[in-house]
Amino acid sequence: MSKLRVGLLFGGRSVEHEVSIASATSIHRALDPARYDVSLIGVDREGRWHLGPPGLPPEASVDGESVHLPVAGGARGLVSAETGDVAAAGKVDVIFPIVHGRGGEDGALQGLLEMAGVPYVGSGVLGSALQMDKEASKRLLRTAGLPVLDWVLVRSRELGREANAQAAAERALRDIGLPLFVKPANQGSSVGIHKVKAADELLPALRDAARYDAKILCERAVDAREIEVALLGNDPIEASVPGEIRTQREFYDYEAKYVDEDTELLVPAPLESTASEHVRDLAVRAMQALEGAGLGRVDFLLERGSGEFHINEVNSLPGFTDASMYPRLWEASGLPYPALLDRLIELALERQRECEVLETVYRRS
Repeated sequence: MSKLRVGLLFGGRSVEHEVSIASATSIHRALDPARYDVSLIGVDREGRWHLGPPGLPPEASVDGESVHLPVAGGARGLVSAETGDVAAAGKVDVIFPIVHGRGGEDGALQGLLEMAGVPYVGSGVLGSALQMDKEASKRLLRTAGLPVLDWVLVRSRELGREANAQAAAERALRDIGLPLFVKPANQGSSVGIHKVKAADELLPALRDAARYDAKILCERAVDAREIEVALLGNDPIEASVPGEIRTQREFYDYEAKYVDEDTELLVPAPLESTASEHVRDLAVRAMQALEGAGLGRVDFLLERGSGEFHINEVNSLPGFTDASMYPRLWEASGLPYPALLDRLIELALERQRECEVLETVYRRS
């Protein structure tokens, strides 16, 4: 039986470029060479695609042969930018995109892959876009009856004039109160997030968050434990055991995620069985509400005072390094890393088969 040709796509123009390369490196090591022929496709910081030379690690791919993917349905071949021919090792049966952040998990890349007719791992265009936008997702989650913390939306254009900026800050202080979190709506890895404890800290935090996105959330802060649940499947969706993150920092920021060696990942989380089942159910319902597919991770805040779970965010392409919570949660749930990758690729092909049977030409009966 011939091996499946997998395009491992990573890098990108977002601030999570290095995180994406780290995820790709772990995936590349774990993909079974007896089952897959893997093409490394590195996206540089300018958004150009490069085909990695065989035998070299993923980080070398962003300097490889320049290629692009034609949006001609069914071609499934990466074309050399220099010759216009299908590049060597450029044929793919499925793409595993692990491009974190803007341009990778916001629906833009998924739209390109849809146009090209290439099966891919993860959520589709709509699901990716909804999960990426924290403000839009909170509106949908609340409409679905799921628990989210109160928030106020500030748009970056409001910060251009001092009077408007002051009005936006006063609105957040009036409706949310202190302490509160300021977050770019479309960003990952805790980039641009600030915990605001005093009124005079709010405007600088808003202006910093506006460096990364045009939509900014001001969200009520609570004293809470950080609980995460990994998800897998199209329909039905399965939930892993919950995990807990403990950090000595003010909150789970970029340094706590990628630098601080004191950060603890507890798998499984020390929860009562009823709480564990409840948070797993909430996670599945959240992914369904946001049109998720394939994989996802739902991050919760477990409020210490009330014992209530609040959905913090839903991630359509969670981190995938050996130390990342997503594969660790599935390992603890009985699904080892290589088998997890196999399942994700199977789900991508399954979703493509469902799409291929749909008619694209109207026929009158």
